[in-house]
Amino acid sequence: MLDIKKIRRDPDFFKQKLGTRGIKPEEIDEVLELDKKRRDLLQKAETLKAERNAASKKIGEAKRNGKSADDAIAEMRKVGEEINKLDEETEENDKVFQDKMLRLPNVPRDGVPVGPDDSYNREEYKVGKIPEYDFEPLNHWDVGENLGILDFDRARKVSGARFVYYLGLGAQLERAVYNFMLDEHMKEGYTEVLPPYIVKAASMYGTGQFPKFKKGVYQVNGEDMTLIPTAEVPLTNYYRGEIIPEEKLPVYVTALTPCFRSEAGAAGRDTRGLIRMHQFNKVEMVKYVKPETSWDELEKLTKDGEDILQKLGLSYHVITLSTGDASFTSAETHDIEVWFPAQHKYREISSCSNCLDFQARRMHTTYRDENGKLQYVHTLNGSGLAVGRCVAAILENYQNADGSVTIPDVLVPYMHGIKKITKENAVPMNNKGQKD
Repeated sequence: MLDIKKIRRDPDFFKQKLGTRGIKPEEIDEVLELDKKRRDLLQKAETLKAERNAASKKIGEAKRNGKSADDAIAEMRKVGEEINKLDEETEENDKVFQDKMLRLPNVPRDGVPVGPDDSYNREEYKVGKIPEYDFEPLNHWDVGENLGILDFDRARKVSGARFVYYLGLGAQLERAVYNFMLDEHMKEGYTEVLPPYIVKAASMYGTGQFPKFKKGVYQVNGEDMTLIPTAEVPLTNYYRGEIIPEEKLPVYVTALTPCFRSEAGAAGRDTRGLIRMHQFNKVEMVKYVKPETSWDELEKLTKDGEDILQKLGLSYHVITLSTGDASFTSAETHDIEVWFPAQHKYREISSCSNCLDFQARRMHTTYRDENGKLQYVHTLNGSGLAVGRCVAAILENYQNADGSVTIPDVLVPYMHGIKKITKENAVPMNNKGQKD
């Protein structure tokens, strides 16, 4: 959430900056009008409360002097009724004000490319050599289905589109990838967390998924409980409503969780393969830091995601998202996109964002500085990485002409020494000695 005091001081700045994110100037004006009305209503209520106190004193004096207090009592009742009306009006005004404030995105950092969509994203650098093949590389879903380690058809029968069964060494490869990621992040000082997979609505508001993105999630038990769309939600809300001891900062946490997304609005996009699923695994990195270190921490966060791809031997590039493509809560986002040879393009595998104090204001997460003053922490989050997409990238980049897939060296220990997935070893035999 933005600071209303700053919006009051310089509304033109916010109109200009948020205009690059699709916010119209009149939306800022509406917020300011509601804010002014709220302050006016509170001032009127305080004036009336002073009158009520004065009437109360008159009643006391009249009773002590043995005089009638009927006029003073009638006056106090009338004032009390007016106060109640003002309180109701203030409460209704506050609801509208809060809703509009919650729908304003974060202010983009100076230097972030300005534009309405991903065509305005800026490439920062490339890492790794694009692989070359003496055969036509297949899409990862074809590689996986040919080996029998990915089954989309049966998943569609059981759950619908955008679900998958991993089988045999396919399931083991997914497990190897996320265990490798977690181990690498812990080496960098992250604490591993196993968080809840269902969160309250307040937690979704805290990290900025609500109210804007309610259509993109799965809600259970009415509207108060939501299956997490990302581990960012339970990890970032861990300190919601708390004062973090200064000596604990910075706090680094990481978690592997399933993520659940309805993919509303994604009809026709990535209908095949592991890129856009309703359920997928992701390793998330979250940081709570002091304001003065948050931009350096964003670069470190991005490097932590890059480090995984470098050790896996996958080519990628890093881009800075435009104002129209960055996440709602982000002041700046670096996307890491890995190379997919069959698609002849880079695809997102991680988004690393600095949210500044935007989420902390919504969650009321603070720390006490050296002067004893409460300050909002800055929060950062990034995928470290999207596991299914990483598996997809391995299947495409490490495929061989005979349909087998070579295991990246760093994953071989996690695959119990298996160095290649072939049709012969991909799926173990069943009890009858026959493959299903």
